[in-house]
Amino acid sequence: MNSRTPSGLPVTRYDHDRTALGSLLEGEPDYRIDQLWQGLYQDLADPEEITTLPSALRDRLVHDLPPGLTEEARSVGDEGETVKWLWRLTDGALVETVLMHYAERSTVCVSTQSGCAMGCGFCATGQMGFDRHLTTGEIVEQVVRAQREAGERRVSNVVFMGMGEPLANYDRTWGAVERIHGDLGLSARHLTISTVGLVPGIRRMADEQLPVNLAVSLHAADDELRDELVPINRRWPLSELAEACSHHIRSTGRRLSFEWALIHDTNDRPEDARRFADYARPLGAHINLIPLNPTPGWPTRGSSQQRVAAFADELRSHGANVTVRRTRGTEIDAACGQLRADRMDVPVEAPGRRQATTTLTD
Repeated sequence: MNSRTPSGLPVTRYDHDRTALGSLLEGEPDYRIDQLWQGLYQDLADPEEITTLPSALRDRLVHDLPPGLTEEARSVGDEGETVKWLWRLTDGALVETVLMHYAERSTVCVSTQSGCAMGCGFCATGQMGFDRHLTTGEIVEQVVRAQREAGERRVSNVVFMGMGEPLANYDRTWGAVERIHGDLGLSARHLTISTVGLVPGIRRMADEQLPVNLAVSLHAADDELRDELVPINRRWPLSELAEACSHHIRSTGRRLSFEWALIHDTNDRPEDARRFADYARPLGAHINLIPLNPTPGWPTRGSSQQRVAAFADELRSHGANVTVRRTRGTEIDAACGQLRADRMDVPVEAPGRRQATTTLTD
């Protein structure tokens, strides 16, 4: 059985819902579906490891349920607390996943696209351009692989903050959200979708049944600077973005968060902090400050620890709720896209006026 998606990609292991697995097991007793589903989603087993199934059926399922991800490279940093994978997909596309262990939780950061069309100049992925959307199964499998790696340290949080813009691949991303919530058993409050500001996607997400968290990669609180750093802002400027975020807050009851990568002498000045606080405060947003991971070929450096601390203090003095995110995986190129860029020998260019691709997909 060699099923393919409408886009021509092979249907891989976690692309199948229960109905599709039922078709795959046609002629088998009905309880085999439950055994297979439990093996894949509760035991996180490969087909050959699901010993409740007969060996002949396991052998067939190895062929009929191929993995979507093949490990191309792995890097381990932070004394084993951070693991980053580079996966090769069935068509040769490359994507990354990062598993981060903390004292109180383990978080996996998943990709939703190979490459990215948003064109943010300081992002390694943004400099590569766009290859393709990931399928729902390819997104879900990243979580499964991370949980298998984590073992008894259960993955408790999933953040859609890896390669790509999740809301530009909306249906497949949301399908993964539903599968991770309903079948892998993670609470909606522990799922976070990050976007650079695709307003229609934010509004659509606000009206879904699962109230997942929204994180907006803001990086600038005035349109002129944000047009440069985040080109999608030219399509949906800050005023429209704030309205969409407010709608999400009202609809879901979930707190909004803003991500801000601090770039030396670009968006880390006192006036940037004042504008940011004025933008975030009416929305009750929590602010995550991210010291920019160094990106080979990028001529602008991240802010120093002293500038980060001063920026955070300035925000707090204006009533903002701020956390400085600990930088993880610097020594293993854990900034999004870096491991892939290294493998593909993709040059990372200085920022310019790049036009982001803004089409939302089905």
